[in-house]
Amino acid sequence: MKKIISTSEAPAAVGPYSQAVRVGSTIYCAGQIPLDPKSGQIVSGDIAAQTRRVLDNITAVLKAEDLSFESIVKTTIFLTDLADFQTVNEIYGSYFKQEPPARSTVQVPALPKGARVEIEAIAVADENGFGGQSVADTSG
Repeated sequence: MKKIISTSEAPAAVGPYSQAVRVGSTIYCAGQIPLDPKSGQIVSGDIAAQTRRVLDNITAVLKAEDLSFESIVKTTIFLTDLADFQTVNEIYGSYFKQEPPARSTVQVPALPKGARVEIEAIAVADENGFGGQSVADTSG
């Protein structure tokens, strides 16, 4: 059974899709572009500003399910120019303090609304339904 995840802390969908969908303990986050959640417009600034906004939008979607970046197991980064890779990579790395997820990065010809970066994520909640580290049963 799927649960639609929606929060006003992240930009509203710009098409017929959900911000995220949860199936069991897996959360599939739609790709986020650097839209300001309040104005619905692309944030001004360089690729660094756009990347931070994208990652902050993902943070808001995960927070709606009491999850954090520690819960992310896979991301895909879409860039309109691979020359931006190093800057995006540095900022991305600052959001993952330890044990970063698996990741793919691809260059695409264009993104919605003229964005330079889009990131989608898959997260997994622990067996209690929340993010963070699971504790193994060592009782034997």
